[in-house]
Amino acid sequence: MEASFDKAAANYDDTFTNTEIGKMQRDLVYTELSKHLTSVKNILEINCGTGEDAIWFAKQNFNITATDISPKMIEVAKGKANLNFKTADINSIASTFENEKFDLLFSNFGGLNCLSKSELTHFFANINLILSEKGQLALVIMPKNTLWERFYFLAKAQFKNIFRRKREGVIAQVDGENVTTYYYNPKDIVNLANANFETVTVKPIGFFVPPSYLDGFFKNKKGILRFLNRLEQGIKNASSLSKYADHYLIILQKR
Repeated sequence: MEASFDKAAANYDDTFTNTEIGKMQRDLVYTELSKHLTSVKNILEINCGTGEDAIWFAKQNFNITATDISPKMIEVAKGKANLNFKTADINSIASTFENEKFDLLFSNFGGLNCLSKSELTHFFANINLILSEKGQLALVIMPKNTLWERFYFLAKAQFKNIFRRKREGVIAQVDGENVTTYYYNPKDIVNLANANFETVTVKPIGFFVPPSYLDGFFKNKKGILRFLNRLEQGIKNASSLSKYADHYLIILQKR
């Protein structure tokens, strides 16, 4: 995968991690993920960004190795915590760690959306080699049918963008950096991973809680945001809504 996100590293925590929406979405991930960590000891995180999730795992007493393709992201992460952070490409992650075994591989907030279908197929074909018996993947992915985005572009009269996620290889802006992005519904992931993995669960992340790029709009509307978060709690087990949310969490187990 082509190196990217270096430009985003300096501002990523301000534009996502530390925002109210970012915190809400991350808490949704942690709440569901925590239910599946009882037999986990060693964790490999890919696209770790500035290390927020790695720090959370470390505080839960897991052995965490966290990677990102961006040296700048890793630099920021190392400045936050003395953990095992490494620069590594998702596309070669299985060979990078070929002599190690992990109980869980974790990818948060759309890191795998940077992979084309052929790259993602290669990922699922090889990643099981570094997972322990019954090892799991916990992946937070952006789907094609996000309702918030459709309403957003409709309100801005950007009609050509309403269904942009259905196109192949969309250019998305991440803190001023152009990133080629591919969107996958849960069914797409299940089909690509089916040969080596079985599906444990799929849960929506951000069906009512809005995308982070709307944080400015909701900054002075915290009451509304809390209300949306309460609504989110009511549908958190509705797997059928996953393809309409901002993200979804899918957990797969090695066959």
